[in-house]
Amino acid sequence: MKIALMDSGIGLLAAAAAVRRLRPDAELVLSSDPGSMPWGPRTPEDLTALALDVARAAAAQRPDALIIACNTASVHALPAIRAELEPALPVIGTVPAIKPAAAGGGSVAIWATPATTGSPYQRGLIAEFGGTAEVAEVPCPGLADAVEHGDEAAIDRAVAAAAALTPPDVRAVVLGCTHYELVATRIRDAVQRPGRPPLALHASAGAVAAQALRRIGAEPTPTAAPSGALTVLRAGRVAALPDAALTYAEGRILAAGAPVR
Repeated sequence: MKIALMDSGIGLLAAAAAVRRLRPDAELVLSSDPGSMPWGPRTPEDLTALALDVARAAAAQRPDALIIACNTASVHALPAIRAELEPALPVIGTVPAIKPAAAGGGSVAIWATPATTGSPYQRGLIAEFGGTAEVAEVPCPGLADAVEHGDEAAIDRAVAAAAALTPPDVRAVVLGCTHYELVATRIRDAVQRPGRPPLALHASAGAVAAQALRRIGAEPTPTAAPSGALTVLRAGRVAALPDAALTYAEGRILAAGAPVR
């Protein structure tokens, strides 16, 4: 079994680690193009062209499924990627976990890139799945880029700035960018208010990994031997897992699970 994942950069690590936990024996292909980051401010046409190139590089490795482990690419490029690659290659997009976060009502915040915050796409998801929850959209300028480069000081500044915009009575935060999942604990610590119930964080990696297995008719087998190889592609060329990836637990899980090739 071979599962490919794509993103502009290392935001795909969370979903890749989730796949590794469910199927340690699966081969993984990580396809990205960090030189073209950030994708958010680009026009939909430009972003779609870049995402298609990254998807084609992944597809050339002949995977059984392709996960678009990027919210922005899923918003703008998913139809084009599916039109080109399906049905031969199942393509799974990433959607912010608004529905489960809003299920309990109350105050909910969606942390997302400035390009996604307030977008018709996100507003549509809130209208469809927000229910009775009071949903606040919180832009997080610079956070994805800081995570991409493992810049600890920049991460702290971006998280603090977004936390200051988050309603004090919030009970749940939706991580609306896959990069944010890599610093989930720091986000929780920044938003959790003294005396408030424990904050719930809602991410997409686990659900996306499970959906990929369902699409190819595979069952989770977390006890399987960790035999799956890891192929890293950057702008279509085989590369090493970037040093910044190893600063996160998800990157270390991938590096330890199987040989990189």
